Amino acid sequence: MSATDISAPAAASASAGIGLFERYLTIWVALCIVAGVGIGQLFPGLSHAVASMEVAKVNIPVGMLIWVMIIPMLLKIDFGALGQVKSHVRGIGVTLFINWAVKPFSMALLGWIFIRHVFAPYLPTEQIDSYIAGLILLAAAPCTAMVFVWSQLCKGDPYFTLSQVALNDSIMVVAFAPIVALLLGLSSITVPWDTLLTSVALYIVVPVIISQVWRKALLAKGVQHFEAVVAKLGPLSISALLLTLVLLFAFQGEAIIDQPLVIALLAVPILIQVVLNSGLAYWLNRRMGVQHCVAGPSALIGASNFFELAVATAISLFGFKSGAALATVVGVLIEVPVMLAVVAVVNRSQGWYEAGLAKQRS
Repeated sequence: MSATDISAPAAASASAGIGLFERYLTIWVALCIVAGVGIGQLFPGLSHAVASMEVAKVNIPVGMLIWVMIIPMLLKIDFGALGQVKSHVRGIGVTLFINWAVKPFSMALLGWIFIRHVFAPYLPTEQIDSYIAGLILLAAAPCTAMVFVWSQLCKGDPYFTLSQVALNDSIMVVAFAPIVALLLGLSSITVPWDTLLTSVALYIVVPVIISQVWRKALLAKGVQHFEAVVAKLGPLSISALLLTLVLLFAFQGEAIIDQPLVIALLAVPILIQVVLNSGLAYWLNRRMGVQHCVAGPSALIGASNFFELAVATAISLFGFKSGAALATVVGVLIEVPVMLAVVAVVNRSQGWYEAGLAKQRS
């Protein structure tokens, strides 16, 4: 049995549902805001001590937490699934177009419209560029792990989802840094190339290598052993994310207390982008005659973000106290409820979608 065969049924199982941590991620993030702000106000020395633990602009505690977040997620990815790409050429073509040609650029445009112009009077002037940078980082990397949950909830084709994620991760290794640098440059934001490339190496390349070596070792001990380890690591990964957010908000606490409206304003372009990209992907798949079980996960992959990578890179590039770090965290805050709403639309519109396919065939 191949690794693809292992992962696909797991992704397809409707009974598994969304996990406790994932289902209530928005609540956990909200609690992290409260805890982080409280710690920052009560123990400012502790927060600064953690922030000072850096080597070559990389914060060691956060770097370790990011690895604990990302590696279990990448462990689920079978790069052997790239062989399935040819079976879903149209659906994969649509998703690649959305992920790499539309989403990062549309977010840069939305950031320019809303953050630099419409909302500028209500935001701290010195953080405008940083907020836009955070939004760009959020949009520049497609989601890696949670899309398996979204695909499962809309009865998506598990082989398509697996092959699409594997392909996106492969592209991300080489495309993330150039796209981020291009869009930051277009937004007149200075690009620290050395830090950006270090972030790509630390938070994409090295975790991919570790996860794939570990995956092979686990599978050598049997499928059940592999699945048991992956299941145990899930809550650990989310816990590392939440602890990172507590640290972030310990530094962002002052800004949040002074300007609580900032989070709501940053959420606007993110929400618009989700609606735009998921809707466009869904419509393009329908126009191209792609089956609903592929169009659903295609729309969801096109709309969701690899927020763990975005948070890590924002911290490395701009620091804990930056608007960029805060902007990426807003993406985490609204990810689950927004994506569940997209899932609901995809499921409820299945009749409309398939009626359109029937017209094309007649």
